[in-house]
Amino acid sequence: MKIEKIQILRGPNIWSIRRKKLIQMRLDLEDMEYRPTNKVEGFRERLEALIPSLITHRCSEGVEGGFFQRVEMGTWMGHVIEHIALEIQTLAGMDTGFGRTRETKTPGVYNVVFSYLEENCGVYAAEQSVELVTRLINGEEYDIDACIQRLKEIREGERLGPSTGSIVEEAVARKIPWIRLGNNSLVQLGYGVNQQRFQATITGKTSSIAVEIACNKELTKKMLHQAAIPVPIGDLVTDEEQLAEVIAKIGYPIVLKPLDGNHGKGSSINVTDMESAKIGLQHAQNYGRKVIVERYISGYDFRVLVINHKMVAAARRVPAHIVGDGEKNIQQLIDAENENPRRGYGHENVLTEILVDKDTNELLERLNYTLETIPQKGEIVYLKSTANLSTGGTAIDVTDMVHPENITMCERISKIVGLDVCGIDIMAENLTQPVKESGGAILEVNAAPGFRMHLAPTEGLPRNVAAPVVDMLYPPGKPFRIPIIAVTGTNGKTTTTRIIAHIVKNNGYRVGFTTSDGIYIQNTMLTKGDTTGPVSAEFILKDPTVEFAVLETARGGILRSGLGFSSCDIGVLTNIKEDHLGMNDIHNLKDLTRVKRVVLDAVKKKGWCVLNADDEYSMRLMPDLDAKVALFSLDENNPHLQKYAKEGKIACVLEEGFITIKKGDWKIRVVKAQNLPLTMEGKAKFMIANVLAATLATYLHGFAIEDIANSLRTFIPSAALTPGRLNVFKFKKFQVMIDFAHNPASYEAIEDYLKNVSSPKKIGIISGVGDRRDEDIRECGKIAGRMFDHIIIRNEKHLRGRSEEEINSLVISGIQSAGRNISYEIIPKETEALKHAMSLAEENTFITALSDVISNAIDLVQEYQNKELQEDASY
Repeated sequence: MKIEKIQILRGPNIWSIRRKKLIQMRLDLEDMEYRPTNKVEGFRERLEALIPSLITHRCSEGVEGGFFQRVEMGTWMGHVIEHIALEIQTLAGMDTGFGRTRETKTPGVYNVVFSYLEENCGVYAAEQSVELVTRLINGEEYDIDACIQRLKEIREGERLGPSTGSIVEEAVARKIPWIRLGNNSLVQLGYGVNQQRFQATITGKTSSIAVEIACNKELTKKMLHQAAIPVPIGDLVTDEEQLAEVIAKIGYPIVLKPLDGNHGKGSSINVTDMESAKIGLQHAQNYGRKVIVERYISGYDFRVLVINHKMVAAARRVPAHIVGDGEKNIQQLIDAENENPRRGYGHENVLTEILVDKDTNELLERLNYTLETIPQKGEIVYLKSTANLSTGGTAIDVTDMVHPENITMCERISKIVGLDVCGIDIMAENLTQPVKESGGAILEVNAAPGFRMHLAPTEGLPRNVAAPVVDMLYPPGKPFRIPIIAVTGTNGKTTTTRIIAHIVKNNGYRVGFTTSDGIYIQNTMLTKGDTTGPVSAEFILKDPTVEFAVLETARGGILRSGLGFSSCDIGVLTNIKEDHLGMNDIHNLKDLTRVKRVVLDAVKKKGWCVLNADDEYSMRLMPDLDAKVALFSLDENNPHLQKYAKEGKIACVLEEGFITIKKGDWKIRVVKAQNLPLTMEGKAKFMIANVLAATLATYLHGFAIEDIANSLRTFIPSAALTPGRLNVFKFKKFQVMIDFAHNPASYEAIEDYLKNVSSPKKIGIISGVGDRRDEDIRECGKIAGRMFDHIIIRNEKHLRGRSEEEINSLVISGIQSAGRNISYEIIPKETEALKHAMSLAEENTFITALSDVISNAIDLVQEYQNKELQEDASY
């Protein structure tokens, strides 16, 4: 078996709109295509012995053990690999459950699709599932434990921490979109101007001064003391002499901790002698020269969480410990505790495994214990000096027991320090009485406090502390999205996108849009190139200045990674025609329709799908769409449109030469088509279709008819505004038109336009496109043979594995099949072909360059135009 390709899908895709995180592995079974599982002796037994938990997979049988039944009856290895990839992720603490395995048109080659939680875990699971099955087939050993451990390690290196993850989960529950910025815990909620950012539990609203205060423990203590908040007495030291002076003032027991420490690092607790104090000083100075020495406050360690200056949770934290049974030694008790199903590697479970480290050994030494010591029955042995959950500590929820005076005190503290998300550490016998009365004290105020102890306490009620964070970032009525119009289809996507963006901009929005030639914000190109995929969409949605997004969405990006947005308000489908067929398992228009409908399936239920009533395959989608549907057509007698009108639904149609909005029996004429610069006096029917789609989409969004009409009148086609879309350059003797037409449908659109162009000689510059089917290349040649009097064949820039001779022979075959005796020649280089065409031009010659590299052709023609102007000026 051979893995041909692994793709990571990150958004709505052809397999699922709802399940956005999928691995798609293209797998060639090679000889195993002829050896299903029941033909491999002992395969089922070896698989069941290695991964017995696969018994829970019901598969198509619908019962527990159904998957093993399928293996017994005989199924293909791609199906087995799908189930293994899912199960090994689950065993590593990532519960996933969606999978599909489908054979491609190539015999023995399958698409194995399954869900993942962390990208690299999904890729590793794909690779290892193939390796595992290969070894089982060959009767070889496979270390499943090592595989699971490696998956856990990858997961811990990639996953969001429990605090960040909880906020993301709360946002998702509210349908707030999110984007991870980089590989750490920096996250964006919402889109464009309505975005909010946070990292761990630091939000975009968190004051940097407040964080500085919280990180400076001595300053924090001073500010709290001045505000009559009880804090431990103590001072800063940098050497043993100062240490002795402070101890002389405050007495034992003491606590030592680095001034700028966090998570308990470098701390020594309940120190009762000078020798231990010196060791504690050295330990703390591993994290910073300045060390806080303060009086140890006896009692329990409490954490109070305050969000947006309101207390939301409180927990009593207990350091990692074991309880003796009079039989097992300390190491055995630790091992037994780590077997607790609530404990796990890193953050995979409620509790973290207890690891023996320097802190553990020092605590045991103070008791004259070792790991081999057997504690008495019921004896509690603490293994960590701090109560952090990340070191194996436990937490008991006490939120409902906090005295009102303590609540007020903690909310005051959050405002004194200035933190919007604030963790307050209190040492006291309890929180049921005021801290001042119980002899307790505030030990620390923490920026970026962890949420884990409140989300999943060891005892007591879990508290959804992520909810108040999201409430703070998005109070009632505050939007988190921006309007999104997504445009897909075979032809006309870029022009339709640009028209919509122009209308949106003229209505006062700061618009960001993506096209096949670049990413734009307010008509300023920020990135050049084909930017119709999910990365480009995300670029727009991450920009904090964008108020409205218009996203051209092509098939390549959908197949490669899925959509770059979770949902859109309006989805426009211009048409579905033969293009790029025979690639990426898209062999016919039915396959292509499945790709294009991903955009329409991502439209919100209250949103709109804008469909071309003149396009057969677009109309086939209409009955299955969840969102509302509106149609556009060049023919007011279109039967789909007439049926729609009888139902009182909305459409946009070319009616008696006018762009017209229809709803039932009434109609609103927007503007006369021939008065729009883009339509070339109404001669370019395909441009009128683009105008209809854009008019309908913007009308449905809510823009006024007058504003749409004015925007259409001011949309001037040019090399700057619509590069490669019917760009006409006028010379004294001849004209040159440059267009991006590259498939039969777009060639036919050019042919229809040229019928309205009066010229004694029409010269065409064309090429065959390497990633099209033979029949598509021939068809383009045939259409060219019908519409031109002389043809220059140039070479495509990207041959996609074909030879120039092969492509040119297909083009020539098509030209010859047109039934006209026209001349043609081959000039490989595009610029030379253009120069030659212009040298052949006679009076009123019309040259049409159908180019795949628009910028080169436009630059050359504009250079010739400038020369002609300069020559005229010199006379």
